[in-house]
Amino acid sequence: MPASAAPETMRVDDGVVVAENVSRPTMTVYAPKGPNTGAAIIVFPGGGYKILAMDLEGTEICDWLTGRGITCVLLKYRVPRSGPYWDGACHCHVIPPVPMALQDAQRTVSLVRHHAAEWRIDPHKIGVIGFSAGGHMVAAVSTHFRDRAYTAVDAADIESSRPDFAIAMYPGHLSEAEDTIALNPDIASHISRDTPPTFLLQNEDDHVDRVEDALSYYMGLKKAGVPVELHSYAKGGHAFGLRPTASAVSAWPHLVETWLRGLGII
Repeated sequence: MPASAAPETMRVDDGVVVAENVSRPTMTVYAPKGPNTGAAIIVFPGGGYKILAMDLEGTEICDWLTGRGITCVLLKYRVPRSGPYWDGACHCHVIPPVPMALQDAQRTVSLVRHHAAEWRIDPHKIGVIGFSAGGHMVAAVSTHFRDRAYTAVDAADIESSRPDFAIAMYPGHLSEAEDTIALNPDIASHISRDTPPTFLLQNEDDHVDRVEDALSYYMGLKKAGVPVELHSYAKGGHAFGLRPTASAVSAWPHLVETWLRGLGII
């Protein structure tokens, strides 16, 4: 099912390359530079399930990962209206009837695992990282792996769609309502001890997706006994990716690398 009948376009908005009206999902595989760790990370750019920030939260992230010996898989998933959106009338998140972004995420994890030997990837070291709405995708694919959101397509769908580890950067759509740490029921009802180890980061001054989003997911994971690490800075805002800022949050790549080493991923 297409996300939009309008043609796909790419444009530059305030220094960010943006994809719009993506009706056909694609994944681009970037091989590691230098020694191969065997790890692979699938990248979900953000954009509020309306657009995709393809360089800021996509290709620039892959440049960093491949430089650390990690295979990067950049997913251009379907938008718009492919994931939860905020309804101001009810002050709640509305779940679309067909979770196209989750379908694309599940399919990509399974495809990467299916091609692991060919792409020199350890099938037990396949993780995900997402930003903003992509951070919600991280939580969704981390918790909805028991039931596939689409009818199996081919042999790749025999493979598990569960990531081995997960990184959610300034995630959105995770708290049930504004300024609460009640977790979105669609995520809360699927958390289990089998949810993968998770790294969370969100800033106190994030006024797009508030810190309550990360806090609510953190509490849900902690209650289920899932290994989880949370970082929150007083300043740093939203949608910074790897680009330099005056905030200490710019150290986040080092924190992620340390966390990955602790898990034995790299």
